[in-house]
Order: sequence, then C-alpha cells, then structure tokens
Amino acid sequence: MAEVKAILKGYRQTPRKTRTMVSLVKGKRVADAFNILDYTIKRPALPIKKLISSAVANAKSLGLPEAELFVKDIRVDNGGMFKRIRPASRGSAHQIKRRSSHITVILSSNNSQFSKKNGKSNKSK
Repeated sequence: MAEVKAILKGYRQTPRKTRTMVSLVKGKRVADAFNILDYTIKRPALPIKKLISSAVANAKSLGLPEAELFVKDIRVDNGGMFKRIRPASRGSAHQIKRRSSHITVILSSNNSQFSKKNGKSNKSK
C-alpha cells in the first residue's frame, strides 16, 4: 500500500474541538470524507477538507488514482499556546490559554502494488 501524508501546523482551534471533526472522516474513502465535511457546519470542517485535498494532490503527483484513496489515519496533536492574562477580583489575575492544533492526514491506496517504505511487492504477503 502506498501512503501519502499532509500536515497542517499551528491551526488556531483547540485540539479537543478539532478531534470531533476528525473522528467523522477517519477510515472513510476520500469522496465520502469530502461529502461529510461539505455538510458539516463546524469551524474545523473547511481546514480539514483543504488538508485532505492537499494530500490527494500529493497522491496524484505520485500517480495514485483518487478513487482508490481512503483516510488511513488522521490525528490532531497539541500545538503551541498563547498565554494571556485577564484581570480578576482583588488584584489577582487569571491565565487564559489560547490553544492551537497540529493536524496530520495519511491517505492510503487499496490496490497499490508497491510499498513506499521498502519498495517490494506486497503480493507475496
């Protein structure tokens, strides 16, 4: 199986909110993932769709057909945090953490003959 990867770093949305969208498309075919993301009104839907289309473009440059691609793995990791201070009562301050996310998409092809890692045929396995 050939695998293709795309990464989005520093997306300004909390990982907790982004993971709800990621769980909808994990393991789906690319066309089905696009349909799900088109009709979802959550904010992370558009950047995830753009990231998957970027991975599809990477796959096309390797000669893989789009019809055979599916989302093998998609994960959201913690990115950097902007720390801000908000004044609170009696002269104290509360910290506000503005979180960001790193999103990684790995697409795979079902009928690929060669593995990208070792270059050998997968037919004998």
